[in-house]
Amino acid sequence: MGKIYLKTDEEIELIRQSSLLVGKTLAEVAKWIEPGVSTKKLDTIAEEFIRDNGAVPGFKGYGGFPATLCASNNEAVVHGIPNDEPLKEGDVISLDCGVILNGFYGDVAYTFEVGEVAQEVHQLLEDTKECLRRAIEQAVVGKRLGDIGYAVQSYAESKGYGVVRELVGHGLGRELHEEPQVPNYGRRGQGMKLVDGMVLAIEPMINLGTRDIIQLNDGWTIVTKDRKPSAHFEHDVAVRNGKADVLSSHEEIEKVLKSKK
Repeated sequence: MGKIYLKTDEEIELIRQSSLLVGKTLAEVAKWIEPGVSTKKLDTIAEEFIRDNGAVPGFKGYGGFPATLCASNNEAVVHGIPNDEPLKEGDVISLDCGVILNGFYGDVAYTFEVGEVAQEVHQLLEDTKECLRRAIEQAVVGKRLGDIGYAVQSYAESKGYGVVRELVGHGLGRELHEEPQVPNYGRRGQGMKLVDGMVLAIEPMINLGTRDIIQLNDGWTIVTKDRKPSAHFEHDVAVRNGKADVLSSHEEIEKVLKSKK
């Protein structure tokens, strides 16, 4: 395992600004999500919004990734490449986005419903959000990484879902992926002790079917092996005493979604 960079209060505030900008970007994109729109169009909107706000896309060019958004619909778990295919009524689409602002990354994901989706898929999204909420509760001084993973895994598996294991959350700061890795499974009381000033991107990836995944030939897109839908939500969180400090926000996204109903 590499070095863990603990963040000063000033650095945490800068990461907060980056993280909040990602939430605002996804809220801007949310206005356009409807049947018939392509993920490439959403990607263009996201990139323009990020640059208009004085930041640069964090994913574009990262490891050779060609776009601003990871756009992963239905059975795609993560790392989908935006394309010209129109979204369809009943799809779900995970949009994962990063920015670099003032030298620090923000990294946030949200899974959107396109029109009316099947009830079991809607429930998967709600339950994945709850996994994230429970994980964040564990991101406090004195707990361990296994407590975060256990919070996600125990809730998801109690509902009969598959928890993706090969992909994990991560530390966040001047780099997009820092140590430690933050798995969505684990045992209580196991793993690295959490200390004040760690910043973690916590991101449950939960499948309606089994946990098995495969990578497509594009070298990026990860899909469920059984081709059932997957959901993905992500927040950036600073480990603190007593209560985690959530640096990112889904509130602006959810305001837009409410206004469209």
